[in-house]
Amino acid sequence: MTRIIGVGNYIPSETITNLFFDKHIFLNKEGVLLKENNASITDKLKKITGIEERRYASSTQVTSDLGLIAAQAAIENAGIDPETLDYIIFAHNFGDVRFGTVQSDTVPSLAARVKHLLGIKNNFCVAYDVLFGCPGWIEGMIQANAFINAGIAKRCLVIGAETLSRVVDIHDRDSMIYADGAGAAILEKSNDDSGIKSHLSASYTLTEKDYLYFGKSYNNERCPDTKYIKMDGRKIYEFALVNVPDAMKKCLDNSGYTIDQLDKIIIHQANEKMDEAIVNRFYQLYNTPLPENIMPMVIHKLGNSSVATIPTLLTMILNGELEQHEIKKNDIVLFASVGAGMNINAFVYKF
Repeated sequence: MTRIIGVGNYIPSETITNLFFDKHIFLNKEGVLLKENNASITDKLKKITGIEERRYASSTQVTSDLGLIAAQAAIENAGIDPETLDYIIFAHNFGDVRFGTVQSDTVPSLAARVKHLLGIKNNFCVAYDVLFGCPGWIEGMIQANAFINAGIAKRCLVIGAETLSRVVDIHDRDSMIYADGAGAAILEKSNDDSGIKSHLSASYTLTEKDYLYFGKSYNNERCPDTKYIKMDGRKIYEFALVNVPDAMKKCLDNSGYTIDQLDKIIIHQANEKMDEAIVNRFYQLYNTPLPENIMPMVIHKLGNSSVATIPTLLTMILNGELEQHEIKKNDIVLFASVGAGMNINAFVYKF
């Protein structure tokens, strides 16, 4: 088994409240002005997603910069020499997009950039990126776990970072959901019974592939060749509610633990209403009432930062930054995510 020996995150300092969108011109897919005023639109957003604020990176930062800060925090937290890392796995979806531009930069990989900035001299520390939608960080953890269990690696750094504020269509009200941030964790072989107990991944692509996609602006006067992140929120909600609870159940059952042994669920902070529905249905599969404080949420203040939400939240809990939430030795935690692809994954971890 493999265990987490260090965590870190980076929460950008620029707080964007819902008032930021008061003067935005929101249009529908046909380019027609929405009938609701912006106050009603943001109020509805808050009721559905729970989002009151989100964080944006500064104009001088790109995704790899955020990932570097989170990685440095995880390395310090673990108390290790970065030269001992065998893999650096960087989960993202859009690469480095500089402020005021729309072009994604992924050459060299973001993992290579972080390795360079960490000053690692070891050429056999392998640095590569993972593009797996919002579940990318969990997928990186699953890959690192496989490398360590196979004896290929002794220690891995897994980063999840994104600057979604750089790829949103300002005329699409869904743009209010997205945020920037970074989180990271370091894994090594466990010397006791702690660590990853089971994991599961799935890709639904036959009819679900384009529920999240890159599309043109809702403003028909803008360049049609410039693409922005788009989603079919209703289809994603329905897909997640049907498929994620089943995946979580299968992963928990494979771990050998029972539902009453579960202490926390750390789920991708996509949409508060959707996440609550997923976890409720998960417990219904066991005919078990939903416990109090089982699912910590920070989306109301941090928004949806894609691959960064789970490692950011984990770090906050382990650092004692969330009231009513803590993770203790021997606690059993279920991690789960869903996102573009459509991809779902999960793992069960004993602390």
